[in-house]
Amino acid sequence: MPPLLRRRTLANIPVYVLLILFLVLAVIPFVLIFLAAFKDGTEIAHNTFGLPQTWNWFNFVEAWNQAHFNAYFRSSLIVVVPVVVVSTLLSVMTGYAFGRMRFPLSSLIFYIFLLGFMVPQEAYIIPLYYNMRKLGLLDSYWALILPQIGMSVCFGTFWMRGFFANIPRDLVDAARVDGASNWNALWRVMFPLVRPAILTLVVLVFIWTWNDFLLALVLITKDTLRTLPLGLAFFQGRYTTDIPLTSAGATIVALPTILIYILFQRQFIRGMTSGAVHG
Repeated sequence: MPPLLRRRTLANIPVYVLLILFLVLAVIPFVLIFLAAFKDGTEIAHNTFGLPQTWNWFNFVEAWNQAHFNAYFRSSLIVVVPVVVVSTLLSVMTGYAFGRMRFPLSSLIFYIFLLGFMVPQEAYIIPLYYNMRKLGLLDSYWALILPQIGMSVCFGTFWMRGFFANIPRDLVDAARVDGASNWNALWRVMFPLVRPAILTLVVLVFIWTWNDFLLALVLITKDTLRTLPLGLAFFQGRYTTDIPLTSAGATIVALPTILIYILFQRQFIRGMTSGAVHG
């Protein structure tokens, strides 16, 4: 190994150690919850941190049936799928408009978009409740879908604008010379270049929408319309002392987001490290 490379490697060792430490601290709670889901109450008290003596899959079946997770899972899918699809499509178009086109008040409108994800949910949840009640949308999937689309498009516009702004202008000008319209330039020229950013946005919107709790808590009262995070909260309230059962329920709720991240891991990392916030 060259001396310069050796010195750089030695200098980075404290950084690697610190990153590994934070990784372990972040992963340990999830591992403990996962292992607890396979134990029984007696084993939890005597073997908290070890592997289960017998891998008890019955806890997952019991949690799924007792918590009515089949209905909650269906509700989460009904909300997540349109939010991800519509938010991604709108974010690509608005990000292209703000990143490549110039029109009156574009900067002002863009800053208004930024307010959509800078203001926390707690600040507008009460006005949102009264607006949904006035529109007759309370206790419906639309009460969850429409606000989630609005919040996701605000972030998605900011996210995609940076990627579109970084595309070389010569490439777009060449497409224009060949007769491509703005629409064709977007989907045929730029879309392949920003695909990692789009897939990263899909993962982020899916995770945020799947894990959202406050909107469902305030805007939904019907048990059949509850999403998985809200259903898990009520389930934990009934089985607070049954740690294996609640751990199994938490694992069921978290599993889809983990699988989505694993499937899109490479694209997610590429999108996160491609300088999306430049421009």
